[in-house]
Amino acid sequence: MKILSLDTASRSCSVAVVDDETVIAELTVNHGRTHTEVLMEMIQRALGMGDLSISDVDGFAATIGPGSFTGLRIGLSSVKGLAVATKKPLVGVSTLEALAYGVSFSQKLICPMLDARRGEVYTAGYRFEGHNIITVFEPRAIAPDLAVENIKEPCILVGDGALKYKDVFVDKIGLLIMFASPAHNFIRASNVASLAMPRFEKKDTDDVDRLVPFYIRKSDAEKHIKLNAVTL
Repeated sequence: MKILSLDTASRSCSVAVVDDETVIAELTVNHGRTHTEVLMEMIQRALGMGDLSISDVDGFAATIGPGSFTGLRIGLSSVKGLAVATKKPLVGVSTLEALAYGVSFSQKLICPMLDARRGEVYTAGYRFEGHNIITVFEPRAIAPDLAVENIKEPCILVGDGALKYKDVFVDKIGLLIMFASPAHNFIRASNVASLAMPRFEKKDTDDVDRLVPFYIRKSDAEKHIKLNAVTL
């Protein structure tokens, strides 16, 4: 089964074409350009590198959050458009699970950390048993020093949030943590496809009309509107 998958939830942007367990093509950029500038070009290039057209794709997968509000909207609207146009199924994947999957070879507790700005990180706690992912801590947006308070065992921290607040984490629980290598600190679209594949096999796909981003917290714009309403 050929899956076209993508991630636009953070600064990086990644697109992959995966056929069952084979990564046919994968492109990832992390240069600060907006995802609208590069996403469709990356999709076309990934398909071209695999000598495929969009009609050859059997399904689509994309991260749905948490992450950048703008990035998530760009990625999800693009992939939903492709799913509707081709009448192919779509699966949404947790951003934090996709980030953690990059180090799923470890039996340690894995805590993905995405920079949520405003002095917070998006984080959760996972453990992998083979291809099965077990949630230890539910996803949340939280201050870095509080994010690791419940960690009482050896743990791998991965993601741009882990790098940004590395000194905080070392100071809080330095003896218990390891930091992932640079190659694992961004979300790979091929990992998004790997997480989505079991759901495609079970035909447990998402309703395109009802699939929405998982933001965790309100955007600055929503808070501003609410504040103005209260003021009035």
